Amino acid sequence: MEYNTLGKTGMPVSRLCFGSLGISPLQSQLSIDEGAQIMMEAFKSGVNFIDTAEFYNNYAYIKRALKFAKSKIVVASKSYAYTYEGMRASVDRARREMDLDVVDIFMLHEQESRLTLKGHREALECLLDAKAKGIINAVGVSTHTVEVVDAVSEMNEIDVIHPIINIRGIGIKDGNIKQMEKAIEKAYRNGKGIYGMKCLGGGNLINMKESAFNYILKFPYIHSVAVGMKTYAEVKADCLIFEGKTVPEYLAHEINVQKRKLIIEDWCRGCGQCAQHCKYKALSIVNGKSLVDEKKCILCGYCAGYCPDFCIKII
Repeated sequence: MEYNTLGKTGMPVSRLCFGSLGISPLQSQLSIDEGAQIMMEAFKSGVNFIDTAEFYNNYAYIKRALKFAKSKIVVASKSYAYTYEGMRASVDRARREMDLDVVDIFMLHEQESRLTLKGHREALECLLDAKAKGIINAVGVSTHTVEVVDAVSEMNEIDVIHPIINIRGIGIKDGNIKQMEKAIEKAYRNGKGIYGMKCLGGGNLINMKESAFNYILKFPYIHSVAVGMKTYAEVKADCLIFEGKTVPEYLAHEINVQKRKLIIEDWCRGCGQCAQHCKYKALSIVNGKSLVDEKKCILCGYCAGYCPDFCIKII
């Protein structure tokens, strides 16, 4: 496994980051033991970097896996909190539920614009204070927009950026892939730690995954890439790909036969919470039920977190 220093943070991170959304209750709903075992398999293969978030509700999985780690694992989390007290509660929860004295990276989750950054200033101040106290090591921002990458590349307060980037530009909300590449390059040259997300477009690029992985591995302005993994086969294959090795045919077949889709259960009562919070307008209420537009859905799974009746799943 290749390792890079994450910008000016000084943290050595594996080029492959374990994206933990896939094992969470929002997606595959694995048991804590199953999810932890899959993470531990990644550790054995040299992965030393985990991406999570308060919203994923999977800290218990990470706590279990970290107990069996043989070496230092870098943990990055994030929160939607926008007030000082709200962010302090988020940091405290992460430390408590993962049993960590220090969270390596803590980020403002899914910032959308310069205006959003301004509205989250209190939360950012909380993270800066937490860093000064030594309870987090680096402050970051995750985003799906070019505008935010460009803005935070010039903010001294921000150490790490977690942007969406993939060969087709799927999920970039305010521009195209070329614009995102340019913004990331600027941030990288300014010393920011960069680790990308959704290199497979939330599953939409599975049919061209070889090209998608080749693209992200050749993009020079990125230190690590978070890839969602929820099976042993995916861990083994992704580690081989990031090591520059060939994935055996049997392993590729095992992964290829797995189909992922968003389903809405029969008991949906059409409350509209999912559609209201879907930032890609992939969900709508038709005849009193939620309906997914598969052409717009990037399979992020966030909508499931807003469903009061747990009707939405990615399988």
